[in-house]
Amino acid sequence: MINLDKIRVKIQEAIKQSGMSHTQLASLIGVCHQAIGQYLYQNKMPALDTFAKLCAVLDLDANDILCVSDYE
Repeated sequence: MINLDKIRVKIQEAIKQSGMSHTQLASLIGVCHQAIGQYLYQNKMPALDTFAKLCAVLDLDANDILCVSDYE
């Protein structure tokens, strides 16, 4: 089962490393800045197309973010 807490932590770390604000990131992936907060601090996950954009903008491997190795 996918663990939302682990995903949040990985996304938070990637955003911090990128140096981007939530507003900048939101603009690049086509969501409002409040959505970024929801992904990080509430029980919300981005839609698949938004998740793909998030991974592309932050140069992330979706398998790593989704903790796929935990299930192998």
